[in-house]
Amino acid sequence: MARVAIVTGGSRGIGEAISVALRDAGMTVAANYAGNDERAREFTERTGIKTYQWDVSDYDACLAGVAEVESELGPVDVVVNNAGITRDGTMKRMERQAWDDVIDINLGGCFNMAKAVWNGMNERKYGRIVNIGSINGQAGQYGQVNYAAAKSGIHGFTKALAQEGARAGITVNAIAPGYIDTDMVAAVPPDVLEKIVAKIPVGRLGQASEIARGVTFLCAEEGGFITGSTLSINGGQHMY
Repeated sequence: MARVAIVTGGSRGIGEAISVALRDAGMTVAANYAGNDERAREFTERTGIKTYQWDVSDYDACLAGVAEVESELGPVDVVVNNAGITRDGTMKRMERQAWDDVIDINLGGCFNMAKAVWNGMNERKYGRIVNIGSINGQAGQYGQVNYAAAKSGIHGFTKALAQEGARAGITVNAIAPGYIDTDMVAAVPPDVLEKIVAKIPVGRLGQASEIARGVTFLCAEEGGFITGSTLSINGGQHMY
């Protein structure tokens, strides 16, 4: 029976690439999304992957969402915590709400989703959790104290939870992408983007499919000896 995987933020950008890659690896994938119903419908029509709507920052919504997926598809053995937002601004200009929103979704969502599947994974003695961090959580970034803090927190969360899950056959790892050619990066002004690319040793932006291959590797049945690790996929921009 195919493993069931949930990918949060799984219907667009890096999340879409991860959902498709896990599907192609033989898993039954549920793609979570926040609120863009039109995009979710288009994604399902194009990929055949079913979408489920809930807010990952809402603890009870995560419990209900996982329960719905399990009732329809079966026990969840794989979770990819990809959902994330940015609310950039310098400390001088950043409002408390921008801090709370980013921490609650980017970091709180990891806790909520892990909590929702943890008991089941322990009972079945198997699980794969992959959390999507960021190069900016490793190196910091001007105007992103909220985002960098959340992503840095993901790396600590990953190491701690990995220790709790190891004896139960649950691996917990992270991937720290660099600058990837997605809609979010496309919104960066061209002159700024040019400066970013100039700092990447391989001389280009990454592709979402490259992140997805890393996730698939960490989620594989054969990946049981890899846990508590962070895989940096950033073109050599930050060697951590």
